[in-house]
Amino acid sequence: MDSGNVLLASGSMGGGGGGAQLKNPTLICVPIMADTVDEMLVKVGQAKSASADLVEIRLDYLRSFVDPRGDLAALVNGSSLPTLFTYRPRWEGGQYEGDESKRLDALKLAMDLGADYIDVELQVAGDFIGSLHGSRPSKCKVIVSSHNYECTPSVEDLGDLVARIQATGADIVKIATTALDITDVARMFQIMVHSQVPFIGLVMGERGLISRVLCAKFGGYLTFGILESGVVSAPGQPLVKDLLDLYNFRQISADTKVFGIIGRPVGHSKSPVLYNEAFKSAGFNGVYVHLLVDDLARFLQTYSSPDFAGFRSIGAVNCIVRRESDGKLFGFNTDYVGAISAIEEGLQASGNGSSSLSGSPLAGKLFVVIGAGGAGKALAYGAKEKGAKVVIANRTYDRAKELADTIGGEAISLADLENFHPETGMILANTTSIGMHPKVEETPVPKHALKHYALVFDAVYTPKITRLLKEAEESGAATVSGLEMFIGQAYDQFERFTGLPAPKELFRKTMSKY
Repeated sequence: MDSGNVLLASGSMGGGGGGAQLKNPTLICVPIMADTVDEMLVKVGQAKSASADLVEIRLDYLRSFVDPRGDLAALVNGSSLPTLFTYRPRWEGGQYEGDESKRLDALKLAMDLGADYIDVELQVAGDFIGSLHGSRPSKCKVIVSSHNYECTPSVEDLGDLVARIQATGADIVKIATTALDITDVARMFQIMVHSQVPFIGLVMGERGLISRVLCAKFGGYLTFGILESGVVSAPGQPLVKDLLDLYNFRQISADTKVFGIIGRPVGHSKSPVLYNEAFKSAGFNGVYVHLLVDDLARFLQTYSSPDFAGFRSIGAVNCIVRRESDGKLFGFNTDYVGAISAIEEGLQASGNGSSSLSGSPLAGKLFVVIGAGGAGKALAYGAKEKGAKVVIANRTYDRAKELADTIGGEAISLADLENFHPETGMILANTTSIGMHPKVEETPVPKHALKHYALVFDAVYTPKITRLLKEAEESGAATVSGLEMFIGQAYDQFERFTGLPAPKELFRKTMSKY
């Protein structure tokens, strides 16, 4: 289940809708790590095929580098893309443990042989650039980099770091930090958007993923994308394919609206696939990302500018939109709309629907909700509004009772559900994560109890057919998967976020792949 959705809508820094033209100059660089020069050149070819702009040759990964001149010439001349040479030492997170002068001599040689860029660490950059005596090839740009594997410093400290890097004579400033919280990325964006020099600013780790995508919005010089999952040169690097196809990276501009799914964990969510495809189809200038959020209040406080115009979070209100004119927040519930509509359609399709043209097929039915959290609350309210008799079942009876008292329903413990059948033809809605991947063997209700239900709904959509739904179908009940709720709430959110009609057929087609 998706635990939250967020809209980060940008201000007015130029640009328009989603045409095919290039929107930003931010380059995509593929790190090349291999044992031999030949293997590296094969990977360079793959990077070109993947539509990367340049490659970072990581010399510290070569198993043998006894002939620097020959190897560097082969790499420069054999590369079908512009080259960035990095020879990262252990003390800066790399693999090299040898003599420093040999390492720096290799970088000088790469410059002389025609490299487009070289990367040298801040700690040695002043002496290195000074030793060139102004004789460096005009073609080659020097990136001076600083890596912090512990945290992301304050804005003031980052600003000071930029000044120190510039003072070395760097052509391009590169700072990579570590995200302990997603709010750390905001400080990097602040430095990036105000930088007067070419600036590469990346925040490592899953909480820093948005830095690698949204650097195109805030003016970053380049981002890194990998060729295959897991083969990274720094934590949190996305696939080139995802940058281009999932996030539509080339179309991101300063005024691109940014949306996202909030959760912890969040990487499993298919929301970015769904919305980015829809944005592209509608020509809407937006991008949708995963947002790993630990502290919702801190997140809302940090991203509080008009650029960040709306949020979705777990709870009875799961979609919050900030009004542009005065910054006022408005709350909605889209899970309720998606789930209740899907359940009503399921009842009608199975012949259990109301014959009344105006009434809901839920009217008068006994509607059992498993779970008293945000989604449970939403479904309980929705079912009550449609005229159903609502029963809340929860592991903790007190929480079930609290929700039942609020909406005017009954409460039972989850354990009681096994023998609960005051009537037949009931409706069951699981709003917990029981049965979600990877614990697919779990189910909230034993199979023998399912014969009393006309319809069973499961908010879990990974997998699409949970054990609960499989056993419900075998017991003769109609079933509605969480995918139906997911698509239903997506219609509503898309329209609130964009002001455009939802591309319903496209949503169904996109999600059918999963």
